[in-house]
Amino acid sequence: MTHSETSSDSPGAVLLDIDGTLVDSNYLHTYAWVKAFHEVGHPVDSWRVHRAVGMGSALLLEELLGAEVAERVGADAKERHSAIYAELGDLQRVLPGARELVHAVVERGARCVLATSAGPEELEKLEAALDLGDALTGITSAQDVENAKPAPDLVHAGLEIAGVEAERAVFVGDTGYDVAAAARAGVTCVGVMTGGVGEAELREAGAAAVYTDVAALLADLDQSPLARAWTPA
Repeated sequence: MTHSETSSDSPGAVLLDIDGTLVDSNYLHTYAWVKAFHEVGHPVDSWRVHRAVGMGSALLLEELLGAEVAERVGADAKERHSAIYAELGDLQRVLPGARELVHAVVERGARCVLATSAGPEELEKLEAALDLGDALTGITSAQDVENAKPAPDLVHAGLEIAGVEAERAVFVGDTGYDVAAAARAGVTCVGVMTGGVGEAELREAGAAAVYTDVAALLADLDQSPLARAWTPA
């Protein structure tokens, strides 16, 4: 990419997490993991599961089960989680302001990329639920990520799809893992509390700003850190 292509006059990008940020799904994932762990004979407290939602599944399994148990039953637990979560599809709901936020960002001249490491089946359902048509520059998937959050791979993949450098992008997410992944990629992160993580914790993790939800972010859009994606430096 040449200097002229990455100048402050070129379009910036907003990278958006999906689960817990645009779609109300974190507690569905929590339930699915809790039930999966119960079914493989290794129950885990719900609060511990919720605290781990947002990190990659391999890390989540090791964090919650320990390395030895995760090695033995992790694959079965992951398979059960996927099956249980699929049954909860009717409860998956797009959060207020999600679609409008994407369109508002694009109308201001910035590129918009959905940054997720969801597998093919889950991603297909998320895309259908969001129904954003051609507003998006692109969307990441599990195939684009070698290491899941809090590693920066997902953010790097989003930047590559958007065709921008880190300083011209802002990431929006709902967990400390989102904030950490963005920071490791050199990208400013804005937090929302719809994943169940509070403002103080998101700010402590390094979020530049925190909003109740994406609807609140939309209402403050031009004064928010996202404005750097369409405002010349």
